[in-house]
Amino acid sequence: MTPIHFKTVTLCDKTWVDPIVMAENSPSADYNFGNIYIWDKYYKQLICHFEDRMITKLRYEGERAFVFPIGSGPLRPAIEALKAFCDGKGYPLLLRGVTEQHCQELEDAFPGHFSFTLEEHLSDYIYPAEKLATYSGKALHGKKNHCNRFEAEHDWDFVPLTRQLIPGCLDMLDEWTEENSERLESSISYEHDAIIRAFAAFEMLGLEGGVLRSSGKIVGFTLGEMASPDTFDVHFEKAEISINGAYPMVCREMTKRAMAAHPGLRYINREDDMGIEALRKSKLSYKPEFLLKKYLARWSD
Repeated sequence: MTPIHFKTVTLCDKTWVDPIVMAENSPSADYNFGNIYIWDKYYKQLICHFEDRMITKLRYEGERAFVFPIGSGPLRPAIEALKAFCDGKGYPLLLRGVTEQHCQELEDAFPGHFSFTLEEHLSDYIYPAEKLATYSGKALHGKKNHCNRFEAEHDWDFVPLTRQLIPGCLDMLDEWTEENSERLESSISYEHDAIIRAFAAFEMLGLEGGVLRSSGKIVGFTLGEMASPDTFDVHFEKAEISINGAYPMVCREMTKRAMAAHPGLRYINREDDMGIEALRKSKLSYKPEFLLKKYLARWSD
């Protein structure tokens, strides 16, 4: 059996991780290299290149766990190697971020050996890109009205994120963080750190971003990357809450830009709500086509 050897995440790993992510072809936000790298401080992640798959080790709420071994080729050797690794360390085999498709793959490979628990707060919100780019239809009419008002009241533009614009984005982020710290509680500090890490290496990570300006002042920004050949994953989206329509504008304009850059793009993944009620309401207001459910898979002898 091939043993598992984990290593710390570095920017050099992107060259082998990206092809594995695209081969997995999942809309999930859990696998792309950008998210692994920028959230490394929070999840304390280690990665392993195992045959044609990637295995990620992390800590979640103080518990050791792994991400489903994504990639191509047979699944069974990766799970058997993981089980041996866990047995050697003396802790249980737990897989997080397991989609319904992955649940079936695990059950097919190891009948009756895994139990599955839905983790609803980790579900990704998935939207049709075309609808977010136009806010077409009755359900999104309110978003369109907010955009119309913003366009009427502001001398605005939406431009690609560049290194020169990052200081202004950081200034806006600091103000946003101060204004929203009580509403979003402790999670906001971890997100702030992740955004800083994303800005620091956004070119090397291949992240795509946009900046919304009103009369030259930055009032919103966003960052993301392709999660699969047809899905764009929005990592962060920030805008001035006091400015009517700023958030819908950032979402709409970034979706347009992503669709122009990726002709095969069909979906936008706006990630999970972290169990925060305000985020849940916000994400639901954009009318997702579906929620990508995530499960905790636990090995049981």
